[in-house]
Amino acid sequence: MLGYKFAEYIPEKDQRSKFEQMLDIFTELVTHTSGDVDEALDWMQQLDKEHNLFNEDYTFDDFVDELKAKGFIREESENGKGGPTLSSKGEQHVRKKALDQIFGNLKKGGPGQHRTKFTGGGDEPTEERRPFQFGDKSEQIDFAESFRNAQINHGLDSGFFITENDLEVVEREYKAMTSTVLMIDISHSMILYGEDRITPAKKVAMALSELIMRKYPKDTLDIVVFGDDAWEIQIKDLPYLSVGPFHTNTVAGLERAMDILRRKKSANKQIFMITDGKPSCLIENGEYYKNSFGLDPYIVGKCLNLARQCRKLKVPITTFMIATDPYLQQFIEDFTEANNGRAFFTGLQGLGDTMFSDFENNRRRKF
Repeated sequence: MLGYKFAEYIPEKDQRSKFEQMLDIFTELVTHTSGDVDEALDWMQQLDKEHNLFNEDYTFDDFVDELKAKGFIREESENGKGGPTLSSKGEQHVRKKALDQIFGNLKKGGPGQHRTKFTGGGDEPTEERRPFQFGDKSEQIDFAESFRNAQINHGLDSGFFITENDLEVVEREYKAMTSTVLMIDISHSMILYGEDRITPAKKVAMALSELIMRKYPKDTLDIVVFGDDAWEIQIKDLPYLSVGPFHTNTVAGLERAMDILRRKKSANKQIFMITDGKPSCLIENGEYYKNSFGLDPYIVGKCLNLARQCRKLKVPITTFMIATDPYLQQFIEDFTEANNGRAFFTGLQGLGDTMFSDFENNRRRKF
């Protein structure tokens, strides 16, 4: 008779140092506090009281000292009276942690090579060979195959020699360069109803920026946040991003994104937009026009017009809607149809995987 034998579960021992273990907790907390190191450390002390994170051999003060010694945090002012802040190394670590959390489950050999269907004097060698042509670079020549051709074509009776007709070159693929603008909704609804939606959105932005800087240095990534208005932020500012008491000015965000992409020289351009709310605001003649209730036809019409303009400019918009309201979904469907883009209706879980997949797919397109 078949059955199951149960045994005591013995978890694997964490091989990391105490500092590395505590650094993971600190990194998560400082992301939630929008880069406020003091508040993150206060939360760690509260967790220590409840769960005994530290002990006599490694105290909370030891951890803070090591954070400073290893360059993750620094004092705001030279005299040490300004309070601790993240250093550039600390900011990079927060982005790297977000990258590991969101994209760390990708399998080797999966999508992400960013190849196109076009061959020529590109970067990536293929298995294909072809005869040498005038203008090919010497480093493209496959000398093993070329020597073999010379032996077959001329033999060795009169001594070995090679001609241009014997040469074979390795075909290469072009790698596409992409300019991406990431739009992040920082309206008040991103923290309403007891849900923290800005933290996962922020993690995706940090992970995407770290991915591009590490693997695709030729790409460009610009970040636009939009609330009552829209403005650009730097990658280094992402850990400090927080929600404001704003409406959702999607129109201003799209206009700013389009202005950025007009200045880019790459052939591939795209917009990613992470939002959980309806467009509820725009600016005309220097004044705000707001409507917090329902989908205002005038505001919606402006958004759809911009979506059509992006379509004419061959700039696809991929929208990640962190909401499931049917009337909001209908607006996004209309918006996506106007742009001929893509839309994903996703919860807070899986947002990173969805964004990464579409980022890779859009890079394959040549406009």
